[in-house]
Amino acid sequence: MSATRYTYLGPEGTFTEAALRTLPEAATRELIPMVSVPAALDAVRHGDAAAALVPIENSVEGGVTATLDELASGEPLMIYREVVLPIAFALLVRPGTALTDIKTVTGHPVAQPQVRNWLRAHLANALWESAASNADGARLVQEGRFDAAFAGEFAAATYGLETLVTEIHDAENAETRFVLVGRPARPAAPTGADKTSVVVWLGEDHPGALLELLQEFAVRGVNLMLIQSRPTGAGIGNYCFAVDAEGHISDRRVGEALMGLKRISPKVRFLGSYPRAGVTPQDVRPLRAGTSDGEFMDAADWLARSQDGRI
Repeated sequence: MSATRYTYLGPEGTFTEAALRTLPEAATRELIPMVSVPAALDAVRHGDAAAALVPIENSVEGGVTATLDELASGEPLMIYREVVLPIAFALLVRPGTALTDIKTVTGHPVAQPQVRNWLRAHLANALWESAASNADGARLVQEGRFDAAFAGEFAAATYGLETLVTEIHDAENAETRFVLVGRPARPAAPTGADKTSVVVWLGEDHPGALLELLQEFAVRGVNLMLIQSRPTGAGIGNYCFAVDAEGHISDRRVGEALMGLKRISPKVRFLGSYPRAGVTPQDVRPLRAGTSDGEFMDAADWLARSQDGRI
């Protein structure tokens, strides 16, 4: 395995590359753009890279389905870090192009909902066609296949384009979350401001089946930060759920919730426990009464004494 090589969703000039370059270790790694999320992750699975950075969630569109589906299937991988990047788009064009010249536009499918209102107001008659990434859209404009692309402003220089409009976003404070993914290993030690990600499959379909899964977290005071259904491919009505929960697998409340899921679900895939981006232990809400590690240990001790007749 190449320990010095990281892959990312390319080509050069994507928001994913910008997010990757915020990691201190990126300065000492060979950064390799890949044509798709599956390609970036498969490089890790095959030992051609130590890790891959890929988008997983957007504050406007929700989960990035290509990443969620890849992590739920195939050879297991684990999340070790997350990066949250503010997102604003620029309209990139070939030199000399005016707004009135634009008849076709492109960008990543996740970008379209984030600029839909701007498009309606300023380019109502322009035809949209999706690209593999925002940077790939910029490349297609460079090649003359589209008139304009929505991408990061930093991509303009890479592809010899001009920035016609900047700071385009329908939603203020839009962000995208990216995850650094590697092969499975022991999670890093808890920091006090962690997140745990799993994929959970529903068993037999019946009223309350999803509620039963959620109760494993709720009764132990574990807050959920994301839950998104994804089809399993086994037919209509067959779903798995990507779940992000506050806490670390070594926290008693989180570990017991995961054990509870394993008892009632036909399949649970652990995707990692890792530090939350931009969050310190002081930022984390206080635990609900009865859910701290000490209280779990006291309860276990009480049970053991009761079983021994030491009441």
